[in-house]
Amino acid sequence: MTNHSPLEPQQLHHLCDPAQFGFQTTADLEDMTEIIGQMRAVDAVRFGAGIRHDGYNLFVLGPSGIGKRAMVRQFLEKKAVAEAEPADWCYLNNFAMPHKPKSLRLPSGKGAELRMQMERLVDYLRTAIPALFESDDYRAKTSAIQEEFSKRQDQMFKELGEEAEKREIVLLRTPDGFAFAPTRDHEVIPPDEYEKLPEDERQKVESAIADLQKRLESILSHIPQLQKERSERLKQLNRETTLVVVQHMMDELRASFATFPEVLKYFDVVQQDMVEHGDDFRKQQRESATLSGITMVASESFHRYQVNVLVTNGKKPGAPIVSEDNPTYSNLVGRVEHIAQLGALVTDFTLIKPGALHLANGGYLLLDVRKVLMQPFAWEGLKRALQSREIHIESLGQLYSLVSTVSLEPEPIPLDVKIVLFGDRMFYYLLQEYDPEFGELFKVAADFEDYIERNAETHQLYARLIATLTRKDNLLPFDRGAVARVIEHSARQIGDAERLSVHMRSVVDLLHESDFWARDGGRSVVEVADVQRSIDSRIRRLDRMRDRLHEAILRDILMIDTQGMVTGQVNGLSVMELGNFMFGQPTRITATTRLGDGELVNIEREVKLSGAIHSKGVLILSSLLAARYAKNQPLPLSASLVFEQSYGLVEGDSASMAELCALLSDLANAPIKQSLAITGSVNQFGQSQAIGGVNEKIEGFFDICAARGLNGEQGVLIPAANVKHLMLRHDVVEAAAAGKFRIYAVESVDQAISLLTGVPAGEADADGKYPEGSINARVAARVAELMSIREAIAQQFTKKAEAKEVPREEPIEDNGDDPKDKPK
Repeated sequence: MTNHSPLEPQQLHHLCDPAQFGFQTTADLEDMTEIIGQMRAVDAVRFGAGIRHDGYNLFVLGPSGIGKRAMVRQFLEKKAVAEAEPADWCYLNNFAMPHKPKSLRLPSGKGAELRMQMERLVDYLRTAIPALFESDDYRAKTSAIQEEFSKRQDQMFKELGEEAEKREIVLLRTPDGFAFAPTRDHEVIPPDEYEKLPEDERQKVESAIADLQKRLESILSHIPQLQKERSERLKQLNRETTLVVVQHMMDELRASFATFPEVLKYFDVVQQDMVEHGDDFRKQQRESATLSGITMVASESFHRYQVNVLVTNGKKPGAPIVSEDNPTYSNLVGRVEHIAQLGALVTDFTLIKPGALHLANGGYLLLDVRKVLMQPFAWEGLKRALQSREIHIESLGQLYSLVSTVSLEPEPIPLDVKIVLFGDRMFYYLLQEYDPEFGELFKVAADFEDYIERNAETHQLYARLIATLTRKDNLLPFDRGAVARVIEHSARQIGDAERLSVHMRSVVDLLHESDFWARDGGRSVVEVADVQRSIDSRIRRLDRMRDRLHEAILRDILMIDTQGMVTGQVNGLSVMELGNFMFGQPTRITATTRLGDGELVNIEREVKLSGAIHSKGVLILSSLLAARYAKNQPLPLSASLVFEQSYGLVEGDSASMAELCALLSDLANAPIKQSLAITGSVNQFGQSQAIGGVNEKIEGFFDICAARGLNGEQGVLIPAANVKHLMLRHDVVEAAAAGKFRIYAVESVDQAISLLTGVPAGEADADGKYPEGSINARVAARVAELMSIREAIAQQFTKKAEAKEVPREEPIEDNGDDPKDKPK
């Protein structure tokens, strides 16, 4: 085991050979038409977009920047072109109940036509009706009605006057009204002469005046009826006059919309209202009042005849595809706006505004699930619309009874839309777990891959992808070497030499930055040096914290040894991630052992700086020690483990192999080479398990060693399962090729401790005994020694306890005498 060979240089970085490409630059390649490595997701999108049943909405899973939205939109755009155009949706005035506007569905484009026709109708009637009422014919008819009723009224008074005259009474018109007076020879009798008349004659006159007065009162009571009849006749004349011009124009509209019964019903109601309110067209509109810069119409407007075209697809072919970047409740389901008039907020059906659900009705609505969940009530509003398959425009105040003012209650619009939610996998699984309605509404999951398999075929596809992206963004073409370097960096990003990242945002960013450095150098083609410079520049912009930590190690502020041998001390490797930058950091791990009861103290855990996974790894160590060295007896030791100079949370089990080696070193009294560092997880059988961030961990220790000077003894131990993940920097590979830095792949703790101490671990024979002098034999001997000490101590305690036992005294007989008198 001590002769374990380090990895070969070609195992440390899986190169992409530029010679495999048959092109000189990406300008020679065709554009990509398919999507790399996302067949599972593409099939799910195709299925979800095609099936037309309730609840089969799409949830597109995957990390941000992977290109989910662009791929789905591209697919939907191709599909939507061949689909039927959605209908126009309009809101019309409800003349019977204005607070409940009616919805109207029309074929695409017909809504805008109806609105335009109604606007023309109103504009025409506002000039035609006043002109008609100013015509000679109308005036003649009005005069005839006035004259007719005047004659009837005059005839009644004439008949009353004639009858009064026969009875020698005259009907007089006075400023206060009508009066009767007696006459003689057609002359009014003066009051003084009337008093001189005989009593019987006066009674006769008074009787006649009383009868005439009753007839006069009857006539006067009938006059309001005549005036009412005259008014009705004039109104009827006005209606007939208005109807002449209105019906003529409405008949033209009816001909244009003859195949739409709902529109014809609306025209009938509009015609009736226009005839009833014909005077509105005759009145001059008052001047608009301005208050605080807001113009308000004070007179009766003609809004009630307008058509509010809520949604129209215009001239765009196919089904609509709508993306809503600010999915508030109102932006999703629509809203009713208000305007301020004289300090009050007023509204009508023309102020109803559509939401994203209206705009996408009949097509597809694309939403970011995180943004929807962050907006109050938006998620519930979206689910309510999908469950009822109707869009109800309600304000939140009205919906939750927060306000009691009168508002509009628009008629709901039927909903037929395919919702596509985009989000991380976390959101999908959380909603599946905690929202019982989610699974009923989003039955199709399109899960995007993070990476694809790396082989010669995907290399060619990746080259075409780079060619497509460069042409799309007007970038310089990349030569073969630059393409190969982009592919290598893609594998490094995903942390796997056998896989390639499909995180499109990162690829595009690298292409843009490489293009910048090529143009900055005056080149017409991007070369490998430009790609490498963009990679190095990006790291340089983000590595300030790494430099400070490495500086602290080199100044011996953080104690990390890279030479010598120390018992119970090992260099572990950790990874720190700050934003988009991840780097490795060596950490000193120490272990102490002593006589005890099998307790393994994790100091980080005791001070609550240990995460659950790290604590689990430490417990596995305890189990492994007991199973290997004290299977038939209690483990007679206690141990303490600590990450020295760590001042934050320690999480993960990638240091468990290092911790185990530190424990074995202390138990076996075998010093560990400080020129080596180790990373890896361990199971209860002592097998090494893969960990993450292996490239960064190796490079983190290499940078410290290189800064102090490479001597050929330094290196890193990694799990054998991580060899396929190695994509190390070129300077690390060059140092390994020169024999100045070594990387070992270990499969078990025995291999690891052998390399770290230079002493064979030793394998147990059939009797369970280890070779003399091996690490395992020394550990077993130490455990046996501690067990003997423990047994010896136990025996001493037993003897001391026996020696301290007091002989039992005989009981004293009590005869009633004073005990003081009894002999002892």
